[in-house]
Amino acid sequence: MTIVIKLKQHIGSPCKPIVKVGQKVKKGELVAVPDGLGVNMHSSVYGEVVDINEHEIIINAFDEQPEEYVKIKDTDDLLESIKEAGIVGAGGAGFPTHVKLNINLNGGCVIANAAECEPVLSHNVELMEQNPEIIVKGLKYVMKITNASNGYIAIKPKYKKAVIALGKACKNEDNIKIKFLSDMYPAGDERVIVREVLGIELKPGELPLSANAVVSNVETLKNIVLAIEDRKPVISKDITLGGRIKNAREGKVFLDVPIGMPVKYFIEKCGGYEIPHGEIVLGGPFTGRHGEEDIPIDKTLGGILVAMPYPNEKRKVGIIACECGADEKRLEEIAKGMGTQVVAKEKCKRMVEVNGRYRCDMPGICPGQAEKVLSLKKQGAEVIITGTCED
Repeated sequence: MTIVIKLKQHIGSPCKPIVKVGQKVKKGELVAVPDGLGVNMHSSVYGEVVDINEHEIIINAFDEQPEEYVKIKDTDDLLESIKEAGIVGAGGAGFPTHVKLNINLNGGCVIANAAECEPVLSHNVELMEQNPEIIVKGLKYVMKITNASNGYIAIKPKYKKAVIALGKACKNEDNIKIKFLSDMYPAGDERVIVREVLGIELKPGELPLSANAVVSNVETLKNIVLAIEDRKPVISKDITLGGRIKNAREGKVFLDVPIGMPVKYFIEKCGGYEIPHGEIVLGGPFTGRHGEEDIPIDKTLGGILVAMPYPNEKRKVGIIACECGADEKRLEEIAKGMGTQVVAKEKCKRMVEVNGRYRCDMPGICPGQAEKVLSLKKQGAEVIITGTCED
């Protein structure tokens, strides 16, 4: 098995390799370090480095793979443990966690993002059902690090088993409470979570810190606990497979898979493709991107989905881009896959420009797009592709 450790699995700059071709490495061994904003990278297997380029370290895994791993250095500094372990936002954002948590909330709050918002994806729910205690532990560690007084677990009530499990896990915690989110998309957006949990409406571009809060994905909290208590680096990922895959149509979860393994391995592990099938989508149905079989699992990948084949669409297409769903580039990619021509583009009416980037001014509350639809029609569009939220 060939393992590919990407040098950029986070927001920031690619990491700098510290191993050489021909070197034997152990599971958990540090193989690359940040070169600017970034996080440590570790080998997820025992093996030999066979190639290094500007994008990745390639390792041939040995047949024998002991459970033991190289532990990060022992320290009483919680933030240092998080830094050493190479933790990033596992929900997809990929921001270095040791940087995000290097703040003083002065009694504010930490919110565990348990929304599991993208359709089909269910690995966060399975984690909460199987090990709710690790979520509560992680929340308590982050509260301690950031000097927060209160912790909340933001979850949709439809995840009944997870809600019950989490309720039992935090029943003796006076300053940790479960808060329910609306069952809509994108309830997992940080600004939506702050709005629904704290009643504070953040402006486009504002971070939860403006509300004296920090939001952390539940898998990130799990990784924090493993780093602090077991001195374990981030060498595995929780994922969901779904779509046109045998034995995974409704979503099949794999917990703690080695980072660097190819997407194809897990598709085959489920039984292969259902016929007919279309493209591989990496991530969720709303915000996922086109993928290939040889792409490796990384610290932020949560979903491997296989779509139906694109319909053959000959009519002229207009697109409406939205921050909450598929961006303009992805919508154009979909149109190309359908074999059609994009004749007009619009942005959701809630999109506003902030520092050169378009953002939604009220995520999750879609105003309807009649005005945009009429505009696209006037420009020659016969059908519309959009990625907006509730609508």
